[in-house]
Order: sequence, then structure tokens, then C-alpha cells
Amino acid sequence: MNTFADTSLPPFVGEQLHTPTLEQLVPPQAFDHAPRILLLYGSLRERSFSRFLTEEAARILLHFGAEVRIFDPRDLPMAGSVPDSHPKVVELRALSLWSEGQVWCSPERHGAITAVMKNQIDWIPLEQGAVRPSQGRTLAVMQVSGGSQSFNTVNTLRLLGRWMRMFTIPNQSSVARAYEEFDEAGRMKPSPYYERLVDVMEELYKFTLLLRGRTDYLTDRYSERKQQVAHNINKI
Repeated sequence: MNTFADTSLPPFVGEQLHTPTLEQLVPPQAFDHAPRILLLYGSLRERSFSRFLTEEAARILLHFGAEVRIFDPRDLPMAGSVPDSHPKVVELRALSLWSEGQVWCSPERHGAITAVMKNQIDWIPLEQGAVRPSQGRTLAVMQVSGGSQSFNTVNTLRLLGRWMRMFTIPNQSSVARAYEEFDEAGRMKPSPYYERLVDVMEELYKFTLLLRGRTDYLTDRYSERKQQVAHNINKI
């Protein structure tokens, strides 16, 4: 029972304040394709442990039934150094639009994500015309470290995921002393780290299934509806 003397809202809310209902969370359509997951990694090294971990994650997602794409960051120019029409930029943005969920995996370098990782994220705009290439996608974050276990990189990736308006899942993967966790072929050895990776991909797949067809409603905001009404009035 509320104890407020006055429960009225200011008049500015108008007709743009919608009351959420369960009915509005029913997906408007059935899907005829598997969940689409884009994976990004943050190293250009020939023996890249972030790439190895990403490829292992892709294998697990394929086993669950997902359709996966791994973006190769080689030859992607620094953000802002070339026009948006550059082929690698076009490829990355098209893959982000294609995706329903994403996996970001970076090495930890100087206590943070690598420039290779950040450059890919910087090339994905919050808005591209009337389309938002990242908003509403699910996201799993992972890191590899050369030393003891750390969470600096996954914490930074979480911050970036929130900024990009993505649904970042609770679970995450942080692999310490990564050079010990992969064999010569780049396959991950059986270990608690591998089991955690399976957990993370399973959770990402579940959340992606749960949110498919609902993200437009979940990311629909009062402030933006109100702004759009004002914009339409000004155009008249």
C-alpha cells in the first residue's frame, strides 16, 4: 500500500507514457532462421588466444543450433581514418545488423581491452539512419590473460555493451594463463575454464532465444517517443 498523498504524474507525460503489459511481450512472428550470433576478437597475432577462445565459443554455439559469423579484424582501419564506405567497415556494420546476439573477446593488455577490440566497437555506430546496429542485441563478454585471472577486460566490455544499449548476460569468461589452456592446434583443453565457456554460450543462446522478436518493445523508451512527437510537430 503506497503512502503518498499525491500519486498524480506531471502533465508533460501526455499520451507517451505506456503501461507495460505481458501481452506486449508476445513475439509478433515466428522465426524461420536460427539465432544469429556475431563474434569479435581483439588480437592480430598469428597464435591469438582470444581468437582461439572465440572459435571455441563458435563451435559450442553451432552445436546449440546457432548461425555464427566471426569477423576478421585484420585490415580494419582505425576508426575515423577512412570513409564509412571502406569494405571492412561495411562488412563489420552489415554483420552487426545481421546479428541477434554477439560475443566480444579481448586479451587484457595494460589492464584493459586492446586497441584492436576497441577499434571494432568504435566502428559500430549507435545509429545508422533509422537503424541501430547494436541496440537490443544480446552480448556475452570474454577475456584471455597472460598471467593470473583478472576481470578488468570483461568489466570494460560490459561498460561498452551498456553504452551500445545491448543486453549483456550475467555470466562471463576470463581465462588466465591462456597459453596453457590451448593445444598446438589452437583447441581448448578440457578444464574448468572450458566448462565456464560452455556455461556462457549456453546462457547467451537462451537469452537470445528469449529476446528474439521482443527487443523493439523492450528498447522502446518514453523519452524517445516524446522526442519523436515533438520532432513530427516541428516538421508540420
